[in-house]
Amino acid sequence: MAGVLAGAGLWGLSGTAAQQLMQGYGVTPQWLVTTRMLVAGLVLLLASPWLGARDRLAPWRDGASRRQLVAFALGGLVGVQYSYMASIALGNAATATFLQYLGPAFVTVYEVLRWRRRPRNHEVAALLLALGGTLLLATGGSVGRLAVPAGAVVWGLVSALTLAFYTVAGAGLLRRWPAALVIGWAMALGGAAMGIVAPPWHPGPRPVPWDGVAAGLWSFVVLGGTLLAFTLYLVSLRHLRPSQTSLLACMEPLAAAASATLWLGVPFTPPMLAGGAAVLAATLLLSSRMATGPQRPAAAG
Repeated sequence: MAGVLAGAGLWGLSGTAAQQLMQGYGVTPQWLVTTRMLVAGLVLLLASPWLGARDRLAPWRDGASRRQLVAFALGGLVGVQYSYMASIALGNAATATFLQYLGPAFVTVYEVLRWRRRPRNHEVAALLLALGGTLLLATGGSVGRLAVPAGAVVWGLVSALTLAFYTVAGAGLLRRWPAALVIGWAMALGGAAMGIVAPPWHPGPRPVPWDGVAAGLWSFVVLGGTLLAFTLYLVSLRHLRPSQTSLLACMEPLAAAASATLWLGVPFTPPMLAGGAAVLAATLLLSSRMATGPQRPAAAG
């Protein structure tokens, strides 16, 4: 349990560190996603034998898994990573993280439509909470204006949609292969694809010169907020049910909100706090009804 709490807290703090890099040093979301995914993915693959995955190439020898892994990496992981960073760059880490946590609500809508069933009572309540929370986060309680830039809200919602796809697409892979292999290969493949758009050796124009603080922030985003956070989360999956880890992972948006407010001075009004609480309540309501289910892919944020 401590591992999940620590991992989720690191994810939340890394969002605030990424905000400082992008808004304070001019680092682009594309470059940050490229370097984050490449470094973390390659290191995770190197460490996979110590995480229960000795044959690194096993998923590539199975045709169905190979196709699913490519879709999971390019359509899911790249999508959720980039849209999350873009939302932070235009807004702030706290709002972006809370909006991303609408992902489970989108998964519920997908399941209702796919199986053509009526939504259960707790699902209706969760969707209403998610909708109300989104409106409060976006408007700050003032109808007619946005509390954060419209682009940040749009990218945040895209992040939630891609997180939903990421969760659904990764479930079959995680049942078949060790999570270290699935996430490691997805990160490495996604980072390589992003490198075509934003090569790791070309961070783009930087109005503020790169210094030791920037290097430390980048190292924390890549190593602490990605690699270490995922490893702690992965190790904890051996001892907790997936539904329990989803509940504990709600530490991520709380850490992002607290660090963005205390560290960067991001204004987070009471209505926005209420909106974030409503989104978390929706996530908790959906997760608490999952007695059994597929593992939730980690390292979304």
